[in-house]
Amino acid sequence: MSVQFGRWNFDGQPADSEYLAKAERMVAPYGPDGRDTYIKDSVGILFRAFHTTKESRSEAQPHKTASGVVLAWDGQLDNRAEIIYEMNGILTTLSTDVSIVAAAYERWGTACFVKLIGDWALSIWNPTDRSLILAKDPIGPRHLYYAFDQEQVCWSTILDPLVLLAGKAFALEEEYVAGWLSFFPATHLTPYVGIHSVPPSTSVVIRAGKHTVTKYWEFDPGKRIRYRTDAEYEEHFRTVFAESVRRRLRSDSPILAELSGGMDSSSIVCMADTIIARGLADTPRLDTVSYYDDSEPNWNERPYFTRVEEERRRTGCHIDVGSQGLSNFEMEDTSFRATPGPAGRSSELSKRLASCMVLGGNRVVLSGSGGDEFTGGVSTPTPELEDLISRAQFKRLAHQLKLWALEKRKPWFHLLLGALRKFAPATLVGLPELRRPAPWFNPGFVKRNRAAFRGYEANVSLFGPLPSFQENIFTLEAMRRQLACDVLPLQPLCEKRYPFLDRSLLEFLCATPREQLVRPGQRRSLMRRALAGIVPDVLLNRKRKAFVTRAPMTDISGRYEHFAEMAQNLESGSLGIVDVKAFQEMLRKVRNGHVVPIVPLLRTIGIEIWLQKLRDHRLLTVKASKSNDNWLRVTTAICHKGRTPSPSEGSEESTVNTAINQ
Repeated sequence: MSVQFGRWNFDGQPADSEYLAKAERMVAPYGPDGRDTYIKDSVGILFRAFHTTKESRSEAQPHKTASGVVLAWDGQLDNRAEIIYEMNGILTTLSTDVSIVAAAYERWGTACFVKLIGDWALSIWNPTDRSLILAKDPIGPRHLYYAFDQEQVCWSTILDPLVLLAGKAFALEEEYVAGWLSFFPATHLTPYVGIHSVPPSTSVVIRAGKHTVTKYWEFDPGKRIRYRTDAEYEEHFRTVFAESVRRRLRSDSPILAELSGGMDSSSIVCMADTIIARGLADTPRLDTVSYYDDSEPNWNERPYFTRVEEERRRTGCHIDVGSQGLSNFEMEDTSFRATPGPAGRSSELSKRLASCMVLGGNRVVLSGSGGDEFTGGVSTPTPELEDLISRAQFKRLAHQLKLWALEKRKPWFHLLLGALRKFAPATLVGLPELRRPAPWFNPGFVKRNRAAFRGYEANVSLFGPLPSFQENIFTLEAMRRQLACDVLPLQPLCEKRYPFLDRSLLEFLCATPREQLVRPGQRRSLMRRALAGIVPDVLLNRKRKAFVTRAPMTDISGRYEHFAEMAQNLESGSLGIVDVKAFQEMLRKVRNGHVVPIVPLLRTIGIEIWLQKLRDHRLLTVKASKSNDNWLRVTTAICHKGRTPSPSEGSEESTVNTAINQ
């Protein structure tokens, strides 16, 4: 996962090489395999490489075309062969990804974006019409941020330099924090007002004084796949899933796959082994890493991932999270973090993983994220019933209600109401208990950011695309938001790939009838049927994996005094995010063994640790004022320490910097 940084001065001032050097020092750790820069007139672009394929080792970036256009590409192009074929001899199979993308842009302009299948982030500087284009693939696992004003635009795959080198204050983006604490923020947001993230499936065109955001592609609701037999659906699933895994085995070094013991990761490993055995993969070897905690009563994964290891006759790297501690509550590290991080894997576990990857020579990690969400991991009839209601197929609806009522042991009327309520606004039917904000969040903060706390979820439309398709798009948006919040891994440095988030696979799943994916008594029906004989039966027939709750609860309870002391002076309380008394009461409940909403609790602690680190670096200051709803509002600023603003920047920024310098 290579990195880039660029700056364009709108007023024509020459690019500042010293400024680029400062930015390079910040992004260099993410790109250890070489550097290059493009500096001409008012534009400076730097690129740091991280090689994962044999073609990438031949790349020279930033890449300049014959017409003078300059591209910086961070990505993996999955459909290289198809685009090379369309170029009619201009390219060869030895061409690098960036040269293929450059040729596609030269021929089709921005219309080429829809043709680029894979995980990618791209910047294009055109000196002829003096425009900058930033774009990302439709799913969005790669990052690309930008900030602009009347004088300049800066862009980067790493957020840190945009914050620390701006030389000005940024207000904290309250909606981002609200989303991070609940169902993840909208994909265009960052923690800072004035710094934006390029959303998936979107291109951003920037010219001096102009800024245009355009969505270039989305899933087609009119595309439907209908076969006569189950066997045809199963064969189609096997084909697109195998192709998705094969695409992500493109590497000239051994690949590491997360093997949790669940159906998703096990399916990826077993399919990858099949592909490698047939000689269809670029990678020389597939290694695995598995986490376990024998003391966790709700999380005994060892019997499942060892069953896969027995099948492939290879033992992977095993990491005991029980002995190392699962939760990351380390306050002693006060280094700057541009984004909040989850209170999750501890630094010791990261070191163990890094050691495992160094020994294996791994640079790419395969993740099973997305499988549960898109292949019917939740056994619910609601999307299918919604489809039948919207198409007025009442006879079929009655039949399915009867079958599902027997399976769920619920009255059919309750199932029908559950489907009907999805067509009504949440303001009328209310939110399910699992989607309600945690009780320790400040009510005023929740009210101001209602959309974020509801996961930006809209009611299902009775007309237009099938409701099941709409539900898939809602799920995809949630996954996009989650990916946008992921921090680029540095320890260990690696590129993460997601076979279940392959565009072609998702197109197939969105176009397939819901009753193929989930049936009464058959969660993940299509996936189980299609992978029989490839994945061991014990994995295909297991119940859903349990969620780990005991370890973090025990960790928090065991360090109650530490967290109680922290709760006496919460930065998140000062900012009006957390109700301090309610948070303290929640900590007491954890100490006494009560069940509490563990995910929002961990995220609250993560936000608090992040805010305290900013405070410790004197990068955070607050100025209180009263809002219209009588709740305390706080103006928060993050700025580069030691810099004094000019009078033209406004009194608020001057106040902020004066406070920090003091």
